[in-house]
Amino acid sequence: MIDQDSMNYTRIAEAIAYIKDNFKEQPSLNEVAAAISLSPFHFQRLFSDWAGVSPKKFMQYISIEHAKGLLKDQHLSLLDTAYETGLSGTSRLHDLFINIEGMTPGEFKKGGDALQINYSFSQTPFGQVIVASTGKGVCHIAFEENAEQALTTLKQRFPYALYQQSTDKLQQDALLIFQKDWQQLDKIKLHLHGTAFQLKVWDSLLKIPKGRLASYGEIATAIGNPKASRAVGTAIGSNPVAFLIPCHRVIQASGSVGGYMWGSTRKSAIIGWEASQKATL
Repeated sequence: MIDQDSMNYTRIAEAIAYIKDNFKEQPSLNEVAAAISLSPFHFQRLFSDWAGVSPKKFMQYISIEHAKGLLKDQHLSLLDTAYETGLSGTSRLHDLFINIEGMTPGEFKKGGDALQINYSFSQTPFGQVIVASTGKGVCHIAFEENAEQALTTLKQRFPYALYQQSTDKLQQDALLIFQKDWQQLDKIKLHLHGTAFQLKVWDSLLKIPKGRLASYGEIATAIGNPKASRAVGTAIGSNPVAFLIPCHRVIQASGSVGGYMWGSTRKSAIIGWEASQKATL
């Protein structure tokens, strides 16, 4: 099913990109379907199967006005919802950070010297990802359709590590989130390195409930440094673990989706997908 979702996402991404480029004209279902060379009926069915809601409803989730509403109409601030996760059960996503065994400064300085890194590729509803892990936990997740480029980027982060293409349980546990299996989050282990500021920002991202959004300013306030919005943006841009550390949930205060390391169209798709999944629970 994941493979099919990924194939569908390619077409959905084309539709989302078209809508973003023609947002002011509010294109109809027929116009969007024609733009990606599908019949309106096929497009409607494909989109609904992928997102769980109609194209019209989905677009409401990623529109600027809806984003503004998500920011403005949340009755609780990000600080007040720090322990809310939107998950059923008692697991909390931010607990991932409690038992992180961070890479030592020496390991990082040496570019991963003596580290054994396993990596593999997997299809997700938002395209292919590369996921990498050490013996301590997942150290890297990135969206990238080109496997060679994905591996090159990983090796640039840890140029002296030893690499093996191998799927391990650490990776499998992390990939469960793309199957909407949020109950398994407490099994995920991370092996991250970052400055104290970066780790505070990433931890704050983990506290944004699924299906909600925060502004850069809210994140800055949440970490006790309300004037650090620009630095927060830089830290978010250096997030090494796509989707699992949800930097896609941070948008501009204006409601604009803003940038994303793995493409603004993909960011819009993820925002809408999460909102639609939350709405249908």
